[in-house]
This record gives sequence, structure tokens and C-alpha cells, in this order.
Amino acid sequence: MLSRFVIVAALVAGTQSAAPAGKGIKDWPMWGGSPDRNMVSDATGLPTEWDVKTGKNVKWVAALGSQSYGNPVVAGGVVLVGTNNEAVRDPKQPGDRGVLMAFREATGEFMWQATFEKLSSGRANDWPFQGIASSPLVIDGIAYFVSNRAVVHAVDIQGFHDNENDGPFKEEKLTGKSDPDVIWTFDMMEEVGAFPHNLANSSPVPHNNLIYVSTGNGQDESHVNIPSPKAPAIVALDRTTGKLMWEDGSPGDKILHGQWSTPAVGTIGGVVQTVHGQGDGWVRGYEAVSGKKLWEFDTNPKDAVWPRTRNEVISTPVIVGDVVYIANGQDPEHGEGVGHLYAIDATKRGDITKTGQIWHYGAPLANAIRRSISTASVKDGLIYYPDFSGFLHCLDVKTGKPLWVHDMFAAMWSSTLVADGKVYLGDEDGDVVVIKHGRDPKPVVLATNEMGSSVYSTVVTANGVMFIMTRNNLYAIQQGAQIKR
Repeated sequence: MLSRFVIVAALVAGTQSAAPAGKGIKDWPMWGGSPDRNMVSDATGLPTEWDVKTGKNVKWVAALGSQSYGNPVVAGGVVLVGTNNEAVRDPKQPGDRGVLMAFREATGEFMWQATFEKLSSGRANDWPFQGIASSPLVIDGIAYFVSNRAVVHAVDIQGFHDNENDGPFKEEKLTGKSDPDVIWTFDMMEEVGAFPHNLANSSPVPHNNLIYVSTGNGQDESHVNIPSPKAPAIVALDRTTGKLMWEDGSPGDKILHGQWSTPAVGTIGGVVQTVHGQGDGWVRGYEAVSGKKLWEFDTNPKDAVWPRTRNEVISTPVIVGDVVYIANGQDPEHGEGVGHLYAIDATKRGDITKTGQIWHYGAPLANAIRRSISTASVKDGLIYYPDFSGFLHCLDVKTGKPLWVHDMFAAMWSSTLVADGKVYLGDEDGDVVVIKHGRDPKPVVLATNEMGSSVYSTVVTANGVMFIMTRNNLYAIQQGAQIKR
């Protein structure tokens, strides 16, 4: 059965606000590879075809749980992924748990895992068997991530393999080689009163010494009541100490369902902004250091009605230059429906719903984008955007006019990755399609690779290797590799 929630899915060690040089050639240490979240890599020599059955172009494979949505990040020789505990690795930690697993980048060898029991409140806050459903952020050997219990954790990516218990937190109950070395924690339910709907998931994003996280605050099981309307939608934490630096709760009691979008950071009009899609269907931009709200944009037509035509924002904003690209959508369990994709001029201030719209691609336009939970790839004047109905849209990034639409014939939770002159995209049927990047009048499909299980995550690259996660396995794909059977 499909998850009830949306998984939306982390900078080379450092604090830049723009895409680092060598993105994809070096590490991929966060969702999107860099704070602007643009799903583009400059890696070359990537394979077009591979075979997980024969091991052709497969470097290694590692077993995960039974439901895996937390996209891989790669940094410091370690690959981190979120999954569940259905394939129990430690008999001392049985049962339904969220799990963050760490593997050696070179070999796929299991290093350590952090596991978290489900909240006693049940599916209202922590849906069964969904695990950890977002990506970590890695800076200077420390991974920052959000657990299924709505707790932000900072952990040493080496675990206890360095034979040290780092940071001020010393209360780890388990300190073996397979256990996490915790630096600090920040409980968003306890500290800011967040009430995550179904599941907390957010991929932290950095600027200088701050990290930004969505709280997941939303409705209770009645889907009518918002238990914590004054709780923030987004928080900024000091990444050294975990101290709360600023917060904003603009959606208030207007949250339509939950809040599962994850923030982006970029320099827009000379101002470093944190941009966040929120649960009332608005996108908002904040001055990154102070938290001052600079602008907000309503992604729904004024006559839209929830849940038929009004959507929340689950996709991650992408920042390219002074423009924010984002689509709206709904929990996949709500099915298909009309959607909207926008290019927004984020140099404007205040309510910029009218003044900030550069272009719009969605209903009532024929064959336009449907509900989407995916994130954009912008390269060479093109924007690629998948929707949940199974269509990949390629548009002119300046005009929003479509060049082509490709039918994947399967629902898509994934986002595109553009790399090495190709577009990589996974789907729920377990296929990763490879399409030629460029201004061809119609899509040129180069290959369809069967992964053997649903692909809810996005292809990422690091150090010349692609990492692809299915529901229950993590694959390292490299040209010329041959896994030993």
C-alpha cells in the first residue's frame, strides 16, 4: 500500500548559499546537492544503461527496510539514507521504527544506524512503517536530519567508528560501532509545539551557521482541527548548538492538511533568502539571518476549493538567479487532480501573487501539469518537472511554454536529475527512464532501466557514481562496474 504521506524529500562541507563548484563530481551532501535545490549535476561519464539482475554497471547494493523515501546523501566517504526497520539489523532494536542508515561510499559496507521508536500518538503524528522520510544535510562531518518523532538530530557521520563520543550530548544508551554518535537534539513538538500531521519530514538546508527545517505542523486525524495553530511552519537553528534562532508560523489556522515541503536557500536580488512552501498553499521568502518575512505568493487561484482544486505545497522550491520555481499538489493518497507550476520573481516584496508571477503553467491550460510533489531541474534554458499523474514536462524556463510532455505510465514521487547530457527519472513501477537533455521537439528516450521495486527517491551523483534507492535496496551505479554475485 502506498504511504499516506508525501515524501519530499542536503553542500559540500561548508556554508555557501549557491551551487558549489563540481556539484555531482564531488560529494552530494544534501537534498538537491546544494542549498538552491536545483536537481542538476555536472558529473560526466555516467551510464545510460545498467542491469540490477546481472550486475552490469552496478558497483554495489545494500539492503534497506521495506519502505524507503529518505533520498541518499553522500559526504565524507559515507552514504546516508532514510528507511524503516522491517529488515531488522539489531535485535536489540526491534519493531516499527524510523531508521537512518550509514554505508561506506566505496564498498556499500554497513557502518551504523540511528533508530527511533514510533510516537505513542500513532498515525496522527507518526504513520506506521514509513520510517525516516527525508534527507539529511552533511556539513563538516556532521549530519543533520529530522526523525519520524519530529526531532532534529545532529550526529557524527563516522558514528563511534572514530572511537570518540563527540558533542555535548553524552546520554547515548547504545555506543557500539553500529550506533549513532549524537551531538545535539531539538524536539520540535516539545520546543515549539509542532503537531506533525502523519509524519514529520524535512531535509535541512544551511546558510552560514544556521540550518532551516520545516516543522510539519498540521491537522489532527479529524482533518478538520489544527491542534497547534500558533506553532511555526519553519524554524532556524544554530547548527553548532541546536539553539532556536528564529521561527515563523504564517499559515496559522489556514493549514489545509499537513506541511511537508522542505526549504531552499539562495541569494536573490542581493539578499540571501530562505524560501519555503507551506501548508496553506502559499510560498514564502524570508531574510535568511533575521527571519524577516519578505514576500508571499499564493499558488492557488482565488476560486479554488480544497480538496478538489485547492492544493497545498509539498514540492521543494528551486532558486535559480532571482527566480523561484515551484509546483503545488496534494498527498498522493488523494489521487490525481489539477496542479499549478510557477516561476516567481522573488525580488518583489509583500503579497506578490500578482506582481511576482513571471509565468504560470497549469489549469485551465490543456495538458498542463497536474498535482506534483516533485522538485525542478533547471539547465540550459529548460525546466524539467514531473507530476504525480505520470507526466514529465519540459518547458522553456523563461516563458513557461512547453516543448514536450512525456508519459511515464506510472505515478511519480521522484524528481528529475539532469546530468551528463541526460535526464534521469524514476517511477512507482520501478523504472528509471533516461531521456536526452536538450531542445528536441519531442522526448528522446535513451533507455529504460528496471530496478525491480518502486523508485520513490531521486537519482543522485557523487564522485562519478550514481546512487539510486528503491523501496528496499540502495544501488551504487558506475560505468564499467560489475557486482560480484
